[in-house]
Amino acid sequence: MKLEHIYKEAAKETMPTLLLLHGTGGNEKDLLPLADMIAPDASVLSVRGNVLENGMPRFFRRISEGVFDEEDLIFRTNELNEFLNEASEKYKFDRHNIIAIGYSNGANIAASLLYHHASSLKGAALFHAMVPRRGVDIPNLEDLSVFVGAGKADPLIPAEETKELIDQLRDAGAHVTEHWGEGGHQLTRDEVIDAKSWFEEKIIK
Repeated sequence: MKLEHIYKEAAKETMPTLLLLHGTGGNEKDLLPLADMIAPDASVLSVRGNVLENGMPRFFRRISEGVFDEEDLIFRTNELNEFLNEASEKYKFDRHNIIAIGYSNGANIAASLLYHHASSLKGAALFHAMVPRRGVDIPNLEDLSVFVGAGKADPLIPAEETKELIDQLRDAGAHVTEHWGEGGHQLTRDEVIDAKSWFEEKIIK
């Protein structure tokens, strides 16, 4: 299976691999500066979504704004998980030491990995994410650390949606660090700084 991607080997072997997952209309280059800010010594596997919506790359289809195509979401989540298996063999990185960093649509498929595949990720930074699916049994996420960045005035994701995601992750055993900014759907410097602190305190502690 082919997913367009960029791989950059770690400056330090002990560091995890950062799985970078862009938002709608982005590409595999979008979040590289974010990785440099959060963990400059880590390996990077930055992936481009292989679904197009009006010419804009995404990681899975949606029926309308905020309404996911669940069948495609499941298929694409399985596809991404298998890609991680193959990439870890190709590039010789630790499959069990991957930290996802996702924004918007990319954060949603990262959350979907957590919901559908036990041990697929060691941790995740989810910027402006939604609940990927409801009514499913989430794997045991005990000892897994998640950072959730959200905007109180996000026009696309109501605060209640983010709180539901956080509650579901915690109910599954995950340790969740929250950042609530005053802004909307855009990434802010403050939440990136908080994500860097989370990474240093919870991931490479």
